[in-house]
Amino acid sequence: MNRSIGRRHASRTLSAATIATTTILTVVSMPSNGSGSAPGAATEKPTEMATVDSVNVHIVSTMLASRGLGEWGFSALVQADDHSILIDVGHDPDLVLGNARQMGVDLSEVETVVLSHFHPDHTGALLKLRRELMKQNPEALSTIHVGKEFFGSRRTPGDDVERNLMVAVRELVEATGARFVEHEGPTELFRGVWVTGPVPRVHPERNWSGSLEVRTAAGWVEDTVPDSQSLVLNTREGLVVLSGCGHAGIINTLEYARSVIRPAPIHAALGGFHLLEADDEHLEWTASRLRDLGLEHFLGAHCTGIEAVFRIREHAGLTRETCVVGAVGATFSLENGLDPLTLAR
Repeated sequence: MNRSIGRRHASRTLSAATIATTTILTVVSMPSNGSGSAPGAATEKPTEMATVDSVNVHIVSTMLASRGLGEWGFSALVQADDHSILIDVGHDPDLVLGNARQMGVDLSEVETVVLSHFHPDHTGALLKLRRELMKQNPEALSTIHVGKEFFGSRRTPGDDVERNLMVAVRELVEATGARFVEHEGPTELFRGVWVTGPVPRVHPERNWSGSLEVRTAAGWVEDTVPDSQSLVLNTREGLVVLSGCGHAGIINTLEYARSVIRPAPIHAALGGFHLLEADDEHLEWTASRLRDLGLEHFLGAHCTGIEAVFRIREHAGLTRETCVVGAVGATFSLENGLDPLTLAR
């Protein structure tokens, strides 16, 4: 079935933010709430907030494949009302393009990208995808939202080799006419569609490898992937949260989304959540917190781990219909819930 995505040429307005138009890289932060809170801290929300009425999500890149090919990477196409967003772009551009074509999706009509963090399995395909897709649409993948420290210099302890490939790729992507928008805090991209920006680490969810260091004003420190962010859709059913790896921790992310966007139940958590190495105790704690947050649908792709999905299903009180392993070709919608296809059902 052909799922054509309408091309969007309307201007993009980032609410609660001032955008500097003199540079390609734009830093967006929440205004002060008068209480001395840091950018991105929870602020008082109006009683009526914009919601998304229609949501359709298609998994384009992950390891398991019910349709197309799998890879160690992640990408998902999100259709929210009239807007189409690609969260992460996978690693292999040819694989991502091939999978999209098999799903009847024309990625050249997608103009907005949200990158969850700098790792190459989520960003590696960006440059080639941009160059290829702009042949059909000059605006394809032209606005790219990243969290603060996305371009931070990384190294392996003891050497001086740049390990953040996006430092070099940035200039090449910008040369195509695309722009990066860097977020310090939560920002509404479109009506009811948010990025969290970097997520505070309230709970000790250690979801990163520890093999790299990042350069800060204080010098080189352990790279905890501080740029890790998620995409959040505010719907009538609750919040729909999409994660690339969840290096900030799934509970930290979901609680933060509820505090800065709307204290609603978590209708769906979809994507990678880096629980593949979590022990039984941590998985039980995670599932218990998910149950308390009102989680109704869970799709664990990429680095979530197959066993972790089954444990969450068991301890969060979910079912085979509402908690599934993510595969290429899997879908989610507000109307129909999860469709993992046959292999992952």
